[in-house]
Amino acid sequence: MNPFRIWASTGFQHILDPNGYDHILFVALLSLAFPPAHWRKLLILVTAFTLGHSVSLAGSVFWQWYLPQTLVEPGIALSILITAVYTFFKKESPEKKSDLTLYIITLGFGVLHGLGFSYLLRSLLGQEESVFLPLLYFNLGIELGQLLIVGILLGISVFLKSVFYLSYTPFKYTLICSIGLVALKLSIERLLPFF
Repeated sequence: MNPFRIWASTGFQHILDPNGYDHILFVALLSLAFPPAHWRKLLILVTAFTLGHSVSLAGSVFWQWYLPQTLVEPGIALSILITAVYTFFKKESPEKKSDLTLYIITLGFGVLHGLGFSYLLRSLLGQEESVFLPLLYFNLGIELGQLLIVGILLGISVFLKSVFYLSYTPFKYTLICSIGLVALKLSIERLLPFF
């Protein structure tokens, strides 16, 4: 079988795996950071998240970067909660500086989320002679999965507006609040072992 297809489909399936729903929630929040008309900004934002993944996945494969799962998993939950709060209170701003700050924070959260993927990826890559291309293909698969999530949410918002004449705003805030509550529950569950 084609190596591109194997590794890209592995990354694609991994980001859409219902057991890893925390990553789906985070990407859903990213897709709500800008209104659908600003799809280019959304594309840059999701790509920043993928670049963050790529950095930590490459670091874990090539340089044995390691952070205990007991720290990574609560960090991921808190990143979703922080992003939910930020997205809820974020005001549309024409300033590019605020967009750049969001891109940089998202890149950092991508590094953290990538560390959550790194254990699986290292075990999968263990038998590969060359890891560069499988790593690249895996990341492309993740990016395609993330873009699918964004596309579905944009499609739902356009559908609600064009068919039911519903505003984007109630859809956005309902979803943000729902994700925020799930993230709060996840954060509490993952932080409880520390107390």
